[in-house]
Amino acid sequence: MFTRRGFLGSSSAALLAAGAARGATIRPDWTSLAATWRIPDWFRDAKFGIWAHWGAQAVPEFGDWYGRLMYVQGDPFYQHHVQHYGHPSRTGFMEIENLWKAQHWEPQTLIGLYEKAGARYFTALACHHDNLDTFESSHHAWNTLRVGPKRDIVGTWEKVARDAGLRFGVSNHAAHSWHWWQTAYGYDAEGPMRGARYDAWRLRKEQGAGRWWEGLDPQELYNGPYYAPPDGLLSIKAMNAWHDARDGVWTEAAPPGPRGQAYVAKWLARQKELVAKYKPDLVYFDDYGLPLGQAGIEAAADYYERAIEWHGTPDVVLTGKQLSPYQRYGVVEDVERGFADTIRPHPWQTDTCIGSWFYDRPLAERHGYKSAKQVVQRLCDVVSKNGNLLLSVPLRADGTHDSDEEAILADLARWFAINGDGIYGTRPWRAFGEGPNVPPKGMQSEAEMTPYTAQDVRITAGGGGLHLFLLDWPDGEARIACLGRRAAGGVIERVTLNGGGAVAFVQDEETLRLTLPAPTAHAFVPGLRIEGRGLA
Repeated sequence: MFTRRGFLGSSSAALLAAGAARGATIRPDWTSLAATWRIPDWFRDAKFGIWAHWGAQAVPEFGDWYGRLMYVQGDPFYQHHVQHYGHPSRTGFMEIENLWKAQHWEPQTLIGLYEKAGARYFTALACHHDNLDTFESSHHAWNTLRVGPKRDIVGTWEKVARDAGLRFGVSNHAAHSWHWWQTAYGYDAEGPMRGARYDAWRLRKEQGAGRWWEGLDPQELYNGPYYAPPDGLLSIKAMNAWHDARDGVWTEAAPPGPRGQAYVAKWLARQKELVAKYKPDLVYFDDYGLPLGQAGIEAAADYYERAIEWHGTPDVVLTGKQLSPYQRYGVVEDVERGFADTIRPHPWQTDTCIGSWFYDRPLAERHGYKSAKQVVQRLCDVVSKNGNLLLSVPLRADGTHDSDEEAILADLARWFAINGDGIYGTRPWRAFGEGPNVPPKGMQSEAEMTPYTAQDVRITAGGGGLHLFLLDWPDGEARIACLGRRAAGGVIERVTLNGGGAVAFVQDEETLRLTLPAPTAHAFVPGLRIEGRGLA
């Protein structure tokens, strides 16, 4: 239902003037960003990160975008909410946010698991579209020190991750909160509660007296009614059409009017504080280009300026989606749940999840997660094409993983312990590899991907040699055309199976032929070290 159509929003002369007035060395424009910033080596070397995409939407254990879709009559999320929490006119998402307690969260244990599972950087969700800041925010009262866990989630993650030697990142999705929440101002178009407006429409700050949210303004959380459906929509179809045409459009533009200008100013203040307080090595924006027009560019310039103050150079990473070729000189492109079909000239990142972005009990109960093998296949493909993989492993609301997730992390740990040298610190070779699998184009394309086979191979370069990954364990002889003498341009002298020993091989003009031993228990995606003359 929710269509994503990206475009950069209108510029703000006031924000541009403010950036120039402070005497910054990095101006808030794309030319200055591209001229000043360079991709840091730590990011290119790290290759693999784990993301705690964790917030109040984990409470219902029903998957992603619960906050928006629980207000869409007829949607499974709405039905789940009515069944478990009551009608959204009486029990809105703000009540769910306060039910998030994180009571069994042990961040030291989790970070230890993530580091062992191969992560070289860790990213924490700082604010999703539900508009709850998970950090100590002085610009937004709806934060986890006042609501739900009553803890600084980001600050705790940051200290533990850095103590473990990991690079630390944050993700900010709040630029879309204003239109994402407009369903909360609607009503049932059909049925016994027809016309009863949902909680965002009726709740005001003064109504919190004597309740858990005393002193908090629900309108600050839900952002106010920009596209509240008018009275008189008499069918679910009509209500859906209203939302699809207005707040269901994925836009980077600022909301309209003076209230919209205040929203943008507040977003920028929150983002600057997030960066200043926690000094992240990476900031992930869930936006096409940069968020909210000129405000996003101002945020980028501010972040790079602060990095210069911290480190002497802007050695940090900021991500955006669907960038133009020129924008990729100033920001890392993130391809959400997507692929590359060749080696990209600019380092990039794909982010994905083993399941739904927020914890999804029905998915877990049917054992529907991506396996560790599928994660590693994806990792090898991405790294061979000059990219990084950021992986979300969903946490339950209490801060724990289920047994299937723990098993996936353990499998990743075993694989990285044997094959990590072929991933970390490597660079693309002259060819990413070969194979019959042709990836689909664009973001959100994972569902269209066909399974990898043993004929799909990926190659990285590092340590004076090559690293070869067969994306499935071959049954019989493997033949690799791009490593024949003609295509490789060199002579292979030694092939070694990671965690094993020397592998017999034949390299002729057309192919490299080799036969691996049978896989041991828990083995998948074999990695091999290739040494020789004229290869690297």
